[in-house]
Amino acid sequence: MPSQPLHQLPRAPIAGELVPAHYFRPLDPAEMGRPAHPLEIDLGCGDGSFLMAMAKHHPEHDFIGVERLLGRVRKVCRKAQRQGLENLKVLRLDSKYLVEWLLPPGSVSRLHLLCPDPWPKAKHHRRRLIQAEFLDAVKRCLTDEGEFLFMTDHLEYHEWTREMLEEFGGFDQLEWLEDSFFYPKTDFQLQWEAEGKEMMRTRCIKKP
Repeated sequence: MPSQPLHQLPRAPIAGELVPAHYFRPLDPAEMGRPAHPLEIDLGCGDGSFLMAMAKHHPEHDFIGVERLLGRVRKVCRKAQRQGLENLKVLRLDSKYLVEWLLPPGSVSRLHLLCPDPWPKAKHHRRRLIQAEFLDAVKRCLTDEGEFLFMTDHLEYHEWTREMLEEFGGFDQLEWLEDSFFYPKTDFQLQWEAEGKEMMRTRCIKKP
């Protein structure tokens, strides 16, 4: 029996799941969303609460949630289907791989990275998603004046990210107040704030 091609899943995709035609070349924009509609990506979408609220609030935008765990992907897809959110897809993939290898240049209007693992021990800092090569890939995949939005509850990771962005130099940092624009809170954020703690935000725009 012939072996499974490397670019195909060993299972059938579920409704609402984005399965690339190939995992070893950039995505075709037609796979990602509707032509001429702004595309937003939520890296590590978790239970999908933020993603679905955004898709519901911005029906004129397309959204892709990225998640590594198959159980979460299935759960978010089912929720989105029940709510009739046709402008939302979920992709099971590593966020770093997606941004650095599969997103076409100038394809994303906003990229959201909310509460990623801070890898707090110094010996693990190399595992953090925010690194120079990742920021370079983020800038490449964003549209002109596209935005990168980062949120964390970890002060040292927040400071690390600010320093990395300053060193990289490819973005201008923008003010981001809690009521600056519609931005639903994740379940993690609600839990954290209920304990009297705050989330730290970084919003930046791609330089020409």
